[in-house]
Amino acid sequence: MTALVSSPLYRTEALRQIRNPYTLVFTLVMPVAMYVLFGAGMEYGSQGVGHANVAFYIMVSMGAFGTATAMSSLCSLAAAEIGQGWGRQLALTPLTTTAYAATKLLTALSFAALSLAAVYVAGLTTGAAADDAWRWFAAAGLTLGLGLVYGLYGLGVGLAFNSDSGAALASISISFFGFFGNVFVPLEGGMLDVAKFTPMYGFAALVRWPATAGQLVSGGSDPLWAVTLNVLVWALLFAALVRLGVLRSRARR
Repeated sequence: MTALVSSPLYRTEALRQIRNPYTLVFTLVMPVAMYVLFGAGMEYGSQGVGHANVAFYIMVSMGAFGTATAMSSLCSLAAAEIGQGWGRQLALTPLTTTAYAATKLLTALSFAALSLAAVYVAGLTTGAAADDAWRWFAAAGLTLGLGLVYGLYGLGVGLAFNSDSGAALASISISFFGFFGNVFVPLEGGMLDVAKFTPMYGFAALVRWPATAGQLVSGGSDPLWAVTLNVLVWALLFAALVRLGVLRSRARR
């Protein structure tokens, strides 16, 4: 019986990504640095927001950003490898396409968890606080679970562009989504109204939910149905991007 996940391939991929400075900077160093810059290093970090303080709010936001970056960039690399003919090489080995995809997904999820852990450890040691311990675990679980949506996004970008540039595009666009999705800086007025339709707005709002219950730093609140709908709509659009990428990849053969 063929294993769903290939342990040798997982070890190889994990070591390859650990040695990749691009992966380390964008998935591990950058989220922690941005948390320290905007959360731990600011006087307002100890102020309250919902059931936590602002440092916790920013820690969760940067954990979501690191997770989305890891999932999108590593899944786009996997898609690009398949598009470059790696699938034909796999056909010569006992490894199935399903096992290859599952191993790649597990690698991306592992780096997302590593990025999340790094940000949460930084938060734990620099004053991030919530009213109850379960809010930490709930926020982390929501981040990893909903972060799978960005695996779809990375897969779609990788298939559509079919080269290593897909990974760079996926990471850069995640930063763009973050800035315009109320992830890095609390938006107000017209910018906030537009942000509610962008890809990362619902994701960030839901992972903050255990701490804020929808309360916004700039005032007001989000209804749960609206941010959930945002995530569902963008998940469907990313799935459509994957479908488009598959069709485009087949057309190039």
